[in-house]
Amino acid sequence: MTPADRRVLPGFAPAISLTVGYVSLLILIPLATLVLKSASLGPAAFWSAVSSPRAVAAYTLSIQTALAAGAINAVFGAIVAWVLVRYDFPGKRIVDALVDLPFALPTAVAGIALTSLYAENGWIGSRLALHGIKVAYTPLGIVVALTFIGLPFVVRTVQPVLEDLEPEIEDAAAALGAGRFATLLRVVLPGVVPALATGFALSFARGLGEYGSVVFIAGNMPMVSEITPLLIMIKLEQFDYAGATSIALVFLIVSFAMLLAVNALARRAALRLRAR
Repeated sequence: MTPADRRVLPGFAPAISLTVGYVSLLILIPLATLVLKSASLGPAAFWSAVSSPRAVAAYTLSIQTALAAGAINAVFGAIVAWVLVRYDFPGKRIVDALVDLPFALPTAVAGIALTSLYAENGWIGSRLALHGIKVAYTPLGIVVALTFIGLPFVVRTVQPVLEDLEPEIEDAAAALGAGRFATLLRVVLPGVVPALATGFALSFARGLGEYGSVVFIAGNMPMVSEITPLLIMIKLEQFDYAGATSIALVFLIVSFAMLLAVNALARRAALRLRAR
């Protein structure tokens, strides 16, 4: 009996069949339903639904705020992960547990809490209002909510990579005369960039589809602070199922294309850093 005959799993054919069936059931069939339901509108009505000024404004706002929140989380999430891995301090376990709080906290609760804090009469919002900064019921409030929701994705993606990166490598670079910036650029970043890009993509993807925490703090004003998931919900409440699925389909395609672009740029950046 060869080693291939003694494998625990039954083989490639049953495994790939199970995989394709499972993915089809959870992902491909629901997506096909979106296409079929959207097709019931007809080309002219479909284009009118997905290209209306209100829909375009919702696409733009959702993508811009998700990108902004993902970029913020990529920077500060990496810093948080670095502190948790490289330093010991009182309350470290509490801070480490707090990072996962957005995972466990219901999004509606998060939205209400953030709105209470950042409203003009809130604890933080009242102080920002003194400087002319309004957060709640503006696109800035959406960025705050998405940043809160997406932080754990970056921290938990980068943290294991930093744990595998031995501090001795950084010490060796310093002993060879490399400064802090050179060590960060040539030693730390090449190993961290792929994980950081993955965390950014996960945070960005979560931000695109987030609804519960945003709906309370956004203000939900059409053409100003109305995100795409909210517009889809409004269409559903109006029993415009075909219009809702059409907007969802276009938003899905745009989001997927942007995620592919982010991953491609991350691979190129990682290859360039490794080539240095």
